[in-house]
Amino acid sequence: MREPRDLEKGSIVAKFAVILPAAGRSSRYLDKAYKKPFAPLAGRAVWLHSAERFLNRKDVIQTIVVISAADRADFQFKFASNVAILGIEVVEGGDERSDSVAAALAKIKPEADFVCVHDAARPCLTDAWIDRVFAAAEAEGAAIFAVPVSATLKRVGDDKRIVETVPRGGLWEAQTPQVFRRQLLIEAYAKRGNTPATDEAQLVERLGHRVAVVPGSPLNIKITVREDLTLAECVLKALPKPRLGPSHPFADDHLWR
Repeated sequence: MREPRDLEKGSIVAKFAVILPAAGRSSRYLDKAYKKPFAPLAGRAVWLHSAERFLNRKDVIQTIVVISAADRADFQFKFASNVAILGIEVVEGGDERSDSVAAALAKIKPEADFVCVHDAARPCLTDAWIDRVFAAAEAEGAAIFAVPVSATLKRVGDDKRIVETVPRGGLWEAQTPQVFRRQLLIEAYAKRGNTPATDEAQLVERLGHRVAVVPGSPLNIKITVREDLTLAECVLKALPKPRLGPSHPFADDHLWR
């Protein structure tokens, strides 16, 4: 079967599937009304801000949001129309992030060349950043966004006293998107065993595969506590608007943009 080609450039277009994990417990968010991916931010839910950056890309053929079984009824009540109109698939996840991503991986279309995992609660993306990490994944097979650590790091004991100052040279804080060749990520998950991993790159590292780091941005923040919403709203105002094609159902709607 021939690969689709970009008619303007004449080159083969790699195909990406996107997984947005949103099944976490939001234990640090401390809001009885919302879990952090579903909290309102600048007129719509946090997870929709994250999703919209991928929805009108020619190279994205599938977008999956992963929710917990406990959130299914509420999610359907609030977002069923968004999911239907935008063509987003919904998958129920597990107790841990890795369980949720594994559940989504089982639903990835076989024609997808790459899988992108992006935190549903990380709403401040730009199209240019996605372009960069997608290109790096195509070149290297595995790539993540990350920023070098600039703060002074302290290792602290259970008694809340400093044990040591940790040298920050060579230390980077991992972000998302994290993008991998589909079969590479599937293999990493198949061999993950019972050893916990906090992100997909860690599983791929265990296979001995190198993971490229694409310099990210401090503006690519993850919503962790309620105060982060205020910062995220300011960041969204400063970032370029997403590329929305004429087929986008909210292309002319100020609430979406």
